[in-house]
This record gives sequence, structure tokens and C-alpha cells, in this order.
Amino acid sequence: MASEEASLRALESLMTEFFHSCTSNERKREIEELLNNFAQQTGAWRYCLYFLSNTRNEYVMMYSLTVFENLINKMWLGLASQDKMEIRSCLPKLLLSEHKSLPYFIRNKLCKVIVDIGRQDWPMFYHDFFTNTLQLIQSPALAPLGLILLKTTSEELACPREDLSVARKEELRKLLLEQVPTVLGLLTGILESIWDKHSVTAATPPPSPTSGESGDLLSNLLQGPYYSKLLSQPIPMLNSESEHLCSLALESLAHLFSWIPLSTSITPALLDTIFHFARFGCDVRGGKGKLSSTSVNGSTQLPGGPRLGVLAMTCVNELMSKNCVPLDFEEYLLRMFQQTFFLLQKLTRQNNTHTVKSRLEELDESYVEKFTDFLRLFVSVHLRRIESNSQFPVVEFLALLFKYTFHQPTHEGYFSCLDIWTIFLDYLTTKIKSRLADRDTVLNRYKDALVLLLREVLNRIQFRYNQAQLEELDDETLDDDQQTEWQRYLRQSLEVVAKIMELLPSHAFSTLFPVLQENLDVYLGLQQFIVTSSTARRLNITAENDCRRLHCSLRDLSSLLQAVGRLAEYFFGDVFAARFNDALTVVERLVEVTCYGSQISLYDLETAVPSVLKPDLIDVHAQSLAALQAYSHWLAQFYSEVQRQNQERFVSLITSAMDATTSLISSKVPEKLLLSACHLLVSISTTVRPVFLVTVPAVQNLFNLITDSSARRLPPEAQVLVCRALSNMLLLPWPNLPENEQQWHTRSTNHANLLSALTRHYRLLRGSASLQPRRVGLEDMKAIVHQTLRVLKDVVDSISGESTKSRQICYQSLQESVQVSLALFPVFIHQPDVTDEMLSFFLTLLQGLRVQMGVPFTEQIIQTFLNMFTREQLAESILHEGSAGCRVVEKFLKILQVVVQEPGQAFKPFLPSIISLCMEQVYPIVAERPSPDVKAELFELLNQVLHHNWRYFFKSSVLASVQRGVSEEPMENEAQFIAIMQAFGQSFLQPDIHIFKQNLSYLESLNSKQKLYHKKLFRTTMLFHFLNVLLQVLVHKSHDLLQDDIALAVYNMASVDFDGFYSAFLPEFLNSCQGVDSNQRTVLGRNFKMDRDLPSFTQSVHRLVNDLRYYRLCNGSLPPGTVKL
Repeated sequence: MASEEASLRALESLMTEFFHSCTSNERKREIEELLNNFAQQTGAWRYCLYFLSNTRNEYVMMYSLTVFENLINKMWLGLASQDKMEIRSCLPKLLLSEHKSLPYFIRNKLCKVIVDIGRQDWPMFYHDFFTNTLQLIQSPALAPLGLILLKTTSEELACPREDLSVARKEELRKLLLEQVPTVLGLLTGILESIWDKHSVTAATPPPSPTSGESGDLLSNLLQGPYYSKLLSQPIPMLNSESEHLCSLALESLAHLFSWIPLSTSITPALLDTIFHFARFGCDVRGGKGKLSSTSVNGSTQLPGGPRLGVLAMTCVNELMSKNCVPLDFEEYLLRMFQQTFFLLQKLTRQNNTHTVKSRLEELDESYVEKFTDFLRLFVSVHLRRIESNSQFPVVEFLALLFKYTFHQPTHEGYFSCLDIWTIFLDYLTTKIKSRLADRDTVLNRYKDALVLLLREVLNRIQFRYNQAQLEELDDETLDDDQQTEWQRYLRQSLEVVAKIMELLPSHAFSTLFPVLQENLDVYLGLQQFIVTSSTARRLNITAENDCRRLHCSLRDLSSLLQAVGRLAEYFFGDVFAARFNDALTVVERLVEVTCYGSQISLYDLETAVPSVLKPDLIDVHAQSLAALQAYSHWLAQFYSEVQRQNQERFVSLITSAMDATTSLISSKVPEKLLLSACHLLVSISTTVRPVFLVTVPAVQNLFNLITDSSARRLPPEAQVLVCRALSNMLLLPWPNLPENEQQWHTRSTNHANLLSALTRHYRLLRGSASLQPRRVGLEDMKAIVHQTLRVLKDVVDSISGESTKSRQICYQSLQESVQVSLALFPVFIHQPDVTDEMLSFFLTLLQGLRVQMGVPFTEQIIQTFLNMFTREQLAESILHEGSAGCRVVEKFLKILQVVVQEPGQAFKPFLPSIISLCMEQVYPIVAERPSPDVKAELFELLNQVLHHNWRYFFKSSVLASVQRGVSEEPMENEAQFIAIMQAFGQSFLQPDIHIFKQNLSYLESLNSKQKLYHKKLFRTTMLFHFLNVLLQVLVHKSHDLLQDDIALAVYNMASVDFDGFYSAFLPEFLNSCQGVDSNQRTVLGRNFKMDRDLPSFTQSVHRLVNDLRYYRLCNGSLPPGTVKL
């Protein structure tokens, strides 16, 4: 024994050294290697058994258990049966004798190791594995240990994580399912007996402060003695042992519920017991996390902590999340809902000592979260099932949900509840659309609830009613969706308002508009407080209280303007006439507000609290413009209605809106306000398109400002938007007018003048194109290129989907600038930022105006690019210039994508040089780089080459191939086709999952459209290679997220020739598999059923992959040699 003793001491000192703060990483690596080698040797487990029995060092225990875990999961099959018996006998004995003294994490790990043995050997070689667990659960002293083993068994055997053969996985699940009724019965017994035992001490309940309430919302649910007992019976006081035992039982239940099917094994008694324990979360005696203790019979008793409530609700939610409910379980579900709503009523009940909010604040946060999860599952999964049940009062439930929502103690809790209302409103909207006949009946049932909800949500976004909470919201830090906490709060609230508007339009409008009016009156009344002095204009409101009230009113006005904008979609379309007056009132009011803000330039005022009030005034002004912009579709419909009649009202609205907007288009205006004005201008010129817009004086002034080269430039984004708006006024066809009234000639001349003025400096660069740009002037030249091309690209982009005439005029105005760009391209080829901008411009041109540009000039552009992008230039861009260079090459490939997609023969002559550029120049550079840069665009281009130019490779017509038979199909450019396919195959050997997914979908798409897998060349020379690669990827689990896509592709490839797959490919694949013996290969082949339907085939593929991995694991033999510590 001396050697074992000596080894233990050596191991203890090694472990202590390993975890000591002074040990170097190099020494740690040495120790790690030594420990790994020791663990691999035959018989190491005997030492570990000795270590476990004779040490108190936690590191040594953990290491020893890891050795056992590795032995059982990876080397068990190779172990002698005598050794296995010894291990099966020793480890449970060790657990029974030491479990009280072991640290909890060591005890749990030991349980896991014993369960791992059960997973391998039960019931054949370890027949009493599960019986032992059940016996432990039934023995009072050892029940906690039994429950830990039970939960671990559920985790490890029902959904095994380690590799097991599929047959074994199925066998384990079947064995466990047979035990489920017994296990559930035992767990019910434990929970019931503890509840009853401790309830005895509180046999005479104190009078409940709420027992006198007669109008309980759910009284019709809670009938019969069972519920009255549940209502009046106080929660028992549990000692810590009982509480621990209940926690373990509920944890086991929660895991069992995650995988067992809903069935009658889950008895009403069990459900009732779980709900008894769910009441622990509702109990607020002792406050948040503070448990008051009392002494009974000399032992300290604690009220069962909120943890039991959380665990019980976890069990409930596991059951609730199952969408597939057998008929005989529906009654149980109803019972569960009734019991949960008893709890909901308890949570939202007010009494003398607690308001609802203070009550929820005192509860454990995770309990409230679990309860909200339950409500979400109920509304999203089960409401449709239960709504029509006469025993379930949905309206009363909504009343409780309403109380629960608006008394949430945290913002996150409130957001989660708003989500539930959104799900409910979606459900209601869908239901009404599918049952238009009884629309009113359905709506009337819920109308009161919706009215209350609307009013309360609107109050919640106003500082006037909810200042304390709203001021806590962060309005600076952006989240992943690029919005602040305040913006998220407002957006989610307005979504609820909009959904109610869809259901109850007139009511929602009549609720919202008066509130808006009230705040507008304050805003419009500010004019009287403006004092003008010789130096500045000042807002004469200085008292602290007045400033605070004004701040709140302005914030509310801004939110309400957003609400009014969000509702714009409910005023046009089919309902335009019915809601015309309401919409007109809103639009007139918005125009009035924007004019007022612009005329008295509120953004320019000095205020008493500039850091607060100035942003408020700017925001209200910007939101009023944005709200008006939201009504541009309504204005377009209004215009089409009045176009041939009296347009006075419409003209006046547009003219006033233009006055308000154009006066803000100046570099002196704050950018937030300037951009709002620009967006409104774009919407009116693009969506509304009034004929008279260009003649409005304010718009004429804007043309002059933008084309005046001496005027100060606007910020880049604003400049682009204004130019887009002005260009669209001249290019877009006017609505409802015949071609001969469109005044194209005049508009064409004006557009040419506009673009000529905008590109004046850019066109002058052509003179310097022959010279290499000097460093001094280079930055100035770059700035001109960037500014001009951004504007031109946007102008082309905005008309690319419009009529031929608009695109013709646009190209005529652009022609000279396009030629300048082509001449400048070689000059800037070594400046990736400029090249990127130029290629973006050409890409947009080719996408939008290639017909107008004509074939010869397009050919000239493509040829220029092909000449410039030599192999050296491509390598420089991709390898040396980093992301900017890669972007340039990606844009170039995107341009080629447009070219190869073009139907007709015009650009076909470019195909050979495009394919050779891809395969001989770009592909060799990017093939071996791990970075996905350029690859995605390259493969997209190759896919487009194949997709749109199939006959470049496969010449024959359908008729010819039918007459000749598939086998003789003639092929051209075979070498290029093979190279492209090899590139696709190569991409499946690389780790990038996005490229893999993209390329697999390209092959599948080519197969479904062009029968790629059926082509003789593919079938005879490539099919087996692709199948082999895809199956190897599944075996290596390198792209596990895509396993369903890969299995489908394997099926589609195999289905081309099932006979060949089963008789030639599968045996060949199995023979080439390393790490399995001939007997195992035979079993793998036999288990692959010769089915030809997709589900069965896919199942066989997954089985093959799973079992192959399992056999390899089993065959990993133990290395010889002994390592001493």
C-alpha cells in the first residue's frame, strides 16, 4: 500500500502546486501533461479509488473523479468485466458512506460518475441501478441523495450528451419512460407529506385580511371545498431540511417535465401539489429575501423561501411550453390555469398593508419573472385553446393581467408584460380577420379591456403622469438595436397603441388627439414669452418650477407627436374617405406646428436651462416634421382625390409645409432638425409628387441655394437628401397625368442644369487625369470625388425602379460625369477609398441605367475594369490594403455579377475572361485565406455565372436531350465547369460556416433549376466526392448548425442514383472510414435502411454518423506504459 500512499501524497503536493498563485504557466503545463499521462495508463482507476477514500484534498478528489469519468465514457468497453464489477460495487458504497462529509460539488460529481456507469450498463450488467435510486428516495435519511441521483439520471439518460449508439439512446428513453409513473408517484408523495406534516402546526388559520372580499374576479373559478381550502390555508413553515428536500424534488420534476410527454401520469394530485408550492413565491411575510424565523418544538422554522415558489413555477412553465396537448390532458390544463390565476389574483390583491406595487416589489425577482413567463406561454400557446371554454373567464383574466402589468416594479418586467399584450392583440386581430361576420361580437367582448389598456399605456409614456419612472430611463446609451432604453420604452408602448388603433380606430383617435392638443397649446403659447434684445432672442421663463413643467410638457408633446405619426397608416387606403376628417385635422395641425416652429426659430432661443430646454425645443420641432412625413401617403391619396377639382386646401397645405421645411435647410440649423426637414422634403417630392411643387417660391429658393457654388455646403447626409429631393421633382412622373402633360422637355433641361451645377468641380478634375495627382492636391481631389459621387449614386438609386423616361433623362444629365469617372478610375487605382466610391457608383449605374447607357459604353466600362484589375493589383488590394482593399474587390465582383445576369447575347463575350479572372486570379489568392472577405462575393459571382449562363456549359435544348437520351449530353467549356465545381467542393473543407451554408444553397438551387446532380459529368466524376465530403463534415461535427441542410443535400445527391448510392458509394465510404473494424462496418451498413423517402433516409444518415462516432470512441484503446507520480 506504500506506493498508493506515496502516490497520494505526491498527487496532493502536485495539485497544491498547480493551483498556487506563484506557479508559472510552463510548470502548470508540465504538471497537466503528467496528470494526463497518469490517467491514461491501465489500472489508474485503482489508485483513484484509494485516493477518494483516503484524502480530504478537494482538488485530488475532483481529479480522481475525472479519471473515472474519462474511463467510463471513453474506455469502458475495453475494460475487463471483473474490473467493471468492482467499480460498480465500490463507487456507490463510497457515495453512501461519505456523502454527508463530501463537499456538495464532489458529491454531485460522484453521482454523475455512477449515473454514467448506469448509462452504459443498465439494465443488463447493472440491473439494480435504478432500483437503488428509488430505494434511496424512499428512505427518509437518504432521500436527498436519491433525488440528486434521480435528477442526474434524467439529465444524462433521457438526453445523453456523450456519444452513444442510436439503438442505446432509444433503449434508455424507453426504459426511463417505463419508470416515469413510479417516479412521479414518489415525488408527489414526498411533496404532499411535507406539506401536510407542516400544515398541522397551523391548523387554525388567522383571519385573512382579504377573506371578507366578496367581489373576487375569479370567484366563479374557485368553486368547491378544494379551492376554499387553498384560499384560506396559510403557507406552512418548513424547516431547512424539508425545504431542501422539496427543492430537490421540484428540480427533478422540472427536468422530467422537459422531456416526458404530457399524459395521465401527470396526475391532478401532482399538479395540485406543485401549485401548493407555487404559493411560496406569493408570500411576502419577512419581506424581500428577509425570512422571519420562529421557534417551534425547539427547532428553528423558516417560511418556505421564495426559491420553492420559483422552482414550482419552473415546473408549471415546462408543462405550459408544450404546444402539442393530447385530448385527455386538456382538462388538466384548464385546472392548471385556474390554479395559476388564483395565484395571480393573490399577487394583484390590495389590502390595508400593501398596495399591489409594493407587494410585487417585495417578492423575489425571479419569481415574478417566472410568473410573467407563465403568462406569456398562456397567451401565446394556449389562449386559443381555452378562450371558448365557459369555465374560463378570459375577460376577468385580462383584468388581472392589466393590474399585474401596470404594477410591475421594474422596467424589464413592464416590457415583458407589454410583450404579452402585443401577443394578445395580434391574436385578436388575426381572429377578427378570419371571422369578419361576428367581428363586433368579438370586439365588444374585449372592448373595455382595450380601452383601459390604451389609456394606461398612453399615461405611462407621459411625464405628466409618470415622471419618476420615466426619468430613470437612460436616453444616451445605445443597445444592440441602436436605440436607447427610453426609445425602446416609447417604441414598445406605441406598438401597443397602434395595434389598439387597428382594432378600435375612432376610439383610439378620440383618446389620443385631445391629449396632443393640450400639450400643443402650451407649445404654441411660448411665443408670448420670447423677448428680443439687440444681441439675442430669449425665452423668458426662468422660475425653476416653470422650467420643469415646460420640460415635462415638451417631452410629452414629442412622444405624442411620435404616437400620431405611428398611427398614420390607419387613415389611408380603404378607410381614406371614412376617416378623412380626422386625418385632415391632424395634418392641418401638424403643418401649423411646423410653420410655427420654423417662423419663430425656437431652436435659436436662449433659455434659462439650455442643457435641457434647448434639446427639448429642437426635438419637438424635429418630431413635428417627422410626424408630418408619416402622413405623406395620406397626402398622396388626398392629392389624387382632388387633382381634377378644387385643390386650394391641398396646395395651401403643401406650400406651408415647404415654407416650414426649406427655411430649415441651412448649415446653421442643428443637424437633428436639418435631417428631419430633408426627409420630409424627400417624402413630399417622391411619394406625393405634386405638379406645382417646383413652382413653389420656397422650393425655387432651395434650387438656387444648392446650385450656388459660393454658398456654404450642407453636411454630407443632408446634401445627399436635398439633391435627391430636387432631382426627383424633375424626374419622377406626376401621378394621374397622361404622358403628353408631363412637360418632359422642360424638366429634362432643368435636370441637366441641376446636375451640371452639382458636378461643376468634379468635371474639372478630368484635366488633371493625365497627370499623377500631386500629394498636395490629392486630399482636395478626393474630397470632391467623394462628395459628388455620393450625390450622383443616390440620384441614380432613387429612380432605378422608375419609368424608362425618368431613367433616360437621368442618364442624359449624367453622361459627362460618367465619362469623367471612367477617365479618373486609373488615376486613383492605388487609393482604395476612392476606388471603392467609384465602383459603388458604377455598380449603381449598371443596376439602374444599363439599358440607357447602351451596350458599347457598358462594354468599355467592363473592359477598363478587367484591364485595371491585374493579378498584381488584386493581390495588392486583398493582401496589403486590408478591409478597404477587400471592399474594392468585392464591389468589382458585384459589378461582374450584374454583367453575367444580363439576358441576351450582348455581354456573353465577356464570360470567358470573367471566369478566368475568378478562377485564375481571384480564387488562388483567397482560397487558402481563413478570412471570408471576398469569398462570399466570388462564390455569388460563380453561382450567377452558372445560373444565368447554363448553356455556356450545356448547349443542348430540352428537345435534343430527350431525343438523344441523357447519357450523350454534349458539353462545352468543361475545364472551367470542373474548376468551378472544385472550388465549391474545396469550400466545404473550410471552417467558415457562412460560406459553407451559402455554397450548399447555391448547389441545391442549381440542382432544383438545372438538374445539376443529374448531369453526366457531375454524376460520374464528382457526385461521390461531394457525398464523401458532406458525410465527413457531419461525422466531424464541424458545422453542426447546418446538419439538417447537409442531410437534405446528401439525400438530393443520393436520389439521383439510389442504386449506385447503396451498392457502390456506401460500402466504399464505410471501407474508407478509419477507426472502426470490419464487424462494425457491417453493422453500420446493415443499419442504413435502403429507404428512398426523405425522412427515413435522413434518419439513417444521422444514425450512421452517430454510430460511427460512437464506435470510434469505443475503439480508442488504452495506451500501454505506466507513469509514476
